[in-house]
Amino acid sequence: MDELLRNQIFGIHTIAAAGSVTLGTALTYPLDTVKVIVQVGSGAGKPLTANQALDRVRYLSGYSGLYSGFGWLALGRIFGFGARFGTYEIMTAYFKDGREYNYLSLSEAFRAGLVAGVAESVISSPFELMKLREQVTSASRVPNYSSVRKKRVVAPLIEKLLHGYTPDKKALNYSVDLLSTLTNKHSNMTGALQAYPWMMTGSGTPPSVCNVRRLPDIISLEGWRSLWRGLRPGIVRDSVYGGIFFTTWQFLHQAMADWKAIGMNPVPSIYEDIPLSPLAVSLAAGLSGSVAGAASHCFDTAKCRSLCTVLPKFVSLERKLLKWKRPGTRFERFTGIHPADRKVLFNGIGLRMARCGIASFVVVGSYFLTVNSLVAKRK
Repeated sequence: MDELLRNQIFGIHTIAAAGSVTLGTALTYPLDTVKVIVQVGSGAGKPLTANQALDRVRYLSGYSGLYSGFGWLALGRIFGFGARFGTYEIMTAYFKDGREYNYLSLSEAFRAGLVAGVAESVISSPFELMKLREQVTSASRVPNYSSVRKKRVVAPLIEKLLHGYTPDKKALNYSVDLLSTLTNKHSNMTGALQAYPWMMTGSGTPPSVCNVRRLPDIISLEGWRSLWRGLRPGIVRDSVYGGIFFTTWQFLHQAMADWKAIGMNPVPSIYEDIPLSPLAVSLAAGLSGSVAGAASHCFDTAKCRSLCTVLPKFVSLERKLLKWKRPGTRFERFTGIHPADRKVLFNGIGLRMARCGIASFVVVGSYFLTVNSLVAKRK
């Protein structure tokens, strides 16, 4: 009987957590889409505003474009939030083990949040890659090659690496003209260049993310490791976010509990005996999310911009063989920030603060509301 009761309680909390994460993601996803477009579309001398990003998505994809890739993010958030809070609970249980009053210091909450952020980043990274490329596609003008595909001949190697992709014939001819000074011993240099992986677009540059957004195309062209591209800035981002979030939340929780305990007689000996309203806890979570989002935003920009770069696996292999060194300072190499992104790292910070704050408020509030209602019905 006790085992059945524990399973029912575990099921209630699992359903409540999954539903609250999905609800929070759905309500704030348009903000996330606009934020990503601002981060990716901004240049060093030409920043993109939120209104411009919204108008571009609405013009090219309609209002439905604001939810492009929602399924990927919702799925990744369910696993990611589970890893974050599960790891945090394990770490805090380790810190509080053997203590009489079950007390957790702010430094311990910060360290537990750092570890929880690492776990979340590793699990949610593949889902974030798929989500972000769908979002970028919603704000990009994707050419329709269906009417001209039969007129163009696609090399077998390109067709194998990227199904359905058609190189730019004009750029390919321009590249052949640039190579006209070389000795031409090949009867069909245009066809030979077209079969060469570097010449997929005809200009020597990789295809756009709009052409490499499906999972089979990503794996075929960029390899399995590309699913964890940007893991370095992602780990730093989620670690900083987790540490700041749980530290701020723990501080606010202790402050509210101390204030509540003043009017109680007798004064409780542990914080768990002090009742706090779900609204107060939700507001504390929302404020903590906004502060953590602001603190980790520059690393979020670095990750988003790295995910928008198509890096074929043969280029990755070349870099590995040539022992390619990351550009930038030691801090930039450690955190995965590209030197070219220095002037755009804080673009869209207000959107991310709003998204993180609202999402944290909704997730925590709806979680408590769902658990209380399900437990009340069960009784």
